[in-house]
Amino acid sequence: MRVRRQVTTDRWSWVDLRLVPPAVTVWLLTLVARTWAPATLGVLAVGCAVLATVLLVRGRRPGLARWPARAAVAVACLAAATAVSATAAARAADRAGSPLAQLAAEEAIAPVLVRVDDDPRPLSGMGKPRVLIAATVEEAAGLPVRGGAVLVFGPAAEWSGLLPGQQVRLRAAVRPAEPGDDVVAVLSARSPPVGAGGPGRVQQVAGVLRTGLADSAARALDPRPAGLLPGLVVGDTGAMDPALTSEFHRAGLSHLTAVSGANVAIAVALVLWPLRRRAVDRRVQAAVGLLALVAFVVLARPGASVLRAGAMGAVTLVALASGRSRAAVPALSAAVAVLLLLDPTLARDGGFVLSVAATVAIVLLAPPWALALRRRGVPRLPAEAIAVSAAAGLVTAPLVAAFSGVVSLVSLPANLLAAPAVAPATVLGLGAAVMSPILPGAADVLSWLAGWPVRWLVVVAERAAAVPDGAAGWPAGLRGAVLLAVLLAGGAVVLLRWPRLRPLFLAALLGVVLLGWPLRQAARGWPPADTVLVACDVGQGDALVLPTAPGEGVLVDAGPDATGVDSCLTRLGVDRLPLVLLSHLDADHVAGLAGALTGRKVGVVATGTLAPTDDRVGSLERLVVRSGGRHVVLEPGEIRTVGDARFEVLAPRAAAATAGAEPNDLSMVVRASQRGVRVLLTGDLGAEAEQRLVSAGVDLQADVLKVPHHGSADADPGFLAASGAQVAVVSVGVDNTYGHPTDRLLDWLAEDRMRVYRTDRDGDVAVVGRAGDWGVAVRGPDTVARATAGGLPVAGVPVDLRRAARCAATGRSVPRDTMGPWQQHPRHRRRTCGWWWARRSCCVPARSPPSGRRSATPIPTPRSTSSSPAACRWAPWPRR
Repeated sequence: MRVRRQVTTDRWSWVDLRLVPPAVTVWLLTLVARTWAPATLGVLAVGCAVLATVLLVRGRRPGLARWPARAAVAVACLAAATAVSATAAARAADRAGSPLAQLAAEEAIAPVLVRVDDDPRPLSGMGKPRVLIAATVEEAAGLPVRGGAVLVFGPAAEWSGLLPGQQVRLRAAVRPAEPGDDVVAVLSARSPPVGAGGPGRVQQVAGVLRTGLADSAARALDPRPAGLLPGLVVGDTGAMDPALTSEFHRAGLSHLTAVSGANVAIAVALVLWPLRRRAVDRRVQAAVGLLALVAFVVLARPGASVLRAGAMGAVTLVALASGRSRAAVPALSAAVAVLLLLDPTLARDGGFVLSVAATVAIVLLAPPWALALRRRGVPRLPAEAIAVSAAAGLVTAPLVAAFSGVVSLVSLPANLLAAPAVAPATVLGLGAAVMSPILPGAADVLSWLAGWPVRWLVVVAERAAAVPDGAAGWPAGLRGAVLLAVLLAGGAVVLLRWPRLRPLFLAALLGVVLLGWPLRQAARGWPPADTVLVACDVGQGDALVLPTAPGEGVLVDAGPDATGVDSCLTRLGVDRLPLVLLSHLDADHVAGLAGALTGRKVGVVATGTLAPTDDRVGSLERLVVRSGGRHVVLEPGEIRTVGDARFEVLAPRAAAATAGAEPNDLSMVVRASQRGVRVLLTGDLGAEAEQRLVSAGVDLQADVLKVPHHGSADADPGFLAASGAQVAVVSVGVDNTYGHPTDRLLDWLAEDRMRVYRTDRDGDVAVVGRAGDWGVAVRGPDTVARATAGGLPVAGVPVDLRRAARCAATGRSVPRDTMGPWQQHPRHRRRTCGWWWARRSCCVPARSPPSGRRSATPIPTPRSTSSSPAACRWAPWPRR
């Protein structure tokens, strides 16, 4: 099966697609085989093998010089299915019979022998630094283990120096893996690792070079470029500024901080350059390039991204050795099939999908596009850069939209601006790494020189990330991918096949950008005027902001990662934090604190009374001092005022902070008041602590309740009722494994007639207005921030609250389950505006309890019975 395409004016070349069906077979079967039983996989393997043998015997008929192409492809697909089924059956059998499975079921503590597979990755949090290590268990409780892929959690001080390939013994608590994980179990170290085998000389040298590059960059450069250089060269992002990571995501440049095909191409080209100048035989060049490729993969660590980049680089070397560019597609197909057979987890790896798609685009689309640009007078280097960036961006855009729910409008120009700096930074960085163990001074000079292009990359990321709506929201999943692919394909057809329609198409596109973008900025309305509180959509964690002045706000907790809270503060325009309140020091409340404090003016960071044995205080204080703030401890009765916002501390009492106290029960409880609207902030308070507050007669009255502990069932109904709140806000992550918020807690809130808003469904939730004239607005779920493991923030899009009445007049509604089952009623729906620049509005039609329920006190809500903007106002309903 071959497809003909034109690559020059008068010559055609065949694109060999015969290995594509077997590669697709391997990929699809790998995706589904992980859910099948070993017996089923075994039967499938035998059946495919038999069928392939039958075709092999009967397909070659007398008189034929060669097989029909279709029969050959069918046999190849069956052989691929046989290989995948057999290997998957073996892995499933090993996993089912592994001693780790029984130990995990019992949650036992056992001695294990593990082989480290990757560098330890630091985990965020306020306690003692911890790391996560991908490893393979070779022996557990004295029994040999096969296929024992695990994740190991351990103290950073004991595990940070380990290298891939090193064997260690330890005692560990063995726990079951989460459903859908690609590991057999999760280990928590209970003893220091004891060396049982070295990592090998090659890995030791690679470790020395990586460490030398990071140390040299730290000595020669400022913190931001110093953290970026190792990530750009060898994928080491351990020292990268979290805020800069977020900016790279928003700018569409995150691929630069992970080893990609570009890194491989630069490294190999650097080695091949002197050989090409001397016209050395291409097969010799390919052999030398292969050695350089292997060395670079070892240096950058053979993780998923590095392996796929190495495989894509090998495709180019195969084409070079064969002298035929058409060999690239078969080589790519073979590389994909082999990698998936060796590591089935790549089948579900988004980066692997993007890498393969980008390589296909560069191989098939970039050369003719570059040639077309050169015919129109564009110089060779700019033409190739534009063609490569455009081809890769066009093909991967639907995939990015499917994975992240975003379409970046600044990605292409940002990548074009960044492209000239990547090669010199990578070459100089590689030189610094090689020189670091021999001549540290020379390495520092090379790092200093590399700092200039790296600083340019930082500037490009900062400016691109600052473009309002530079990344536009898009439906995630298969639906979004298909929609964008159809639109892109339709646009390409119009541009290529119907020249007469090109001016109209381009005019429409420019009109949407030049007219729609300013209108969208004028209609954003986020945050709404008179915002009292915003519960940020940061996943499974807490981060709440009380804006107190233009550019200023009070932060309550900081969420589970730096990107989420930084994105929310950026959306709200907050660059000064005079007061930060931390309810307690669990990771889902403080792990993102560095992202919140970095780049902002910080005043006081306050906590409640903490247990004397809490070893996380030291890390917190060091971070606060580095940010220019100071740490204070607040006790019940203390009051802090920022602008017109008042914060009254209600708990915990100092006497409760004993050595064995539960950290959640020591959560700082604060009642915040702004413009007469009261908000009860509760951290992760548990039922026992809630009962103690109610029994002690503490005044808990508030208008808005931040539901404790993300909606956990560990709650006291009396505490919820004592708040007297009309609105309950649950800060919770999508599809979290804890089942938050629980049905029991939602029922209690429904009984207390509270309207529930949840960040997993409503996105950022804002309480807006003043006493007697207030309501709730939602921004819409930030699917992008949740989809990129750290977040890819997108500018807000809801219209101003005063426009809400117009939305009701459109007559279109979207059902949204925001609280209990009784709210599934035709009148209980959220209405949306229809213009593209106002993707989600804040329309909440007035509602009343269904008949048969006792009377309630609804929250003030915008009246939506008229299409006039003047009719949309905040007014309380009469109490019954």
